[in-house]
Amino acid sequence: MEVIHKIGRRKTAVARVYVAKGKGNITVNKKDMAVYFPTATLQYKVNQPLTMTNNDGNFDITVNVYGGGITGQAEAIRLALSRAMCDVDAENRLILKPEGLLTRDPRMVERKKFGQKKARKKFQFSKR
Repeated sequence: MEVIHKIGRRKTAVARVYVAKGKGNITVNKKDMAVYFPTATLQYKVNQPLTMTNNDGNFDITVNVYGGGITGQAEAIRLALSRAMCDVDAENRLILKPEGLLTRDPRMVERKKFGQKKARKKFQFSKR
């Protein structure tokens, strides 16, 4: 099996994932995943596609991720890994799709408009 390359996005975070046969090492931006994502919740999000498809220790994964915050980055990696697991075996799609792991979350921060305080909040109106 050659290296599988997939991209995942969430908010403004973009993750590039490279999956190859190996012992289960996950490297994020040249750091170990446990160092890059210190909380158990974020580590669970990244590992979710692997655990659901029973591929925990089968692949070495290298990730380049930039933009957004730490949660958006973890969810971008999750989407990219889910797409990669579908490439590995087509049966994995039937496992991941009902859980919503193959769906790109389109929600982004709305831009601030001129003449307003924020995206939707207006300046205080005074009648007199």
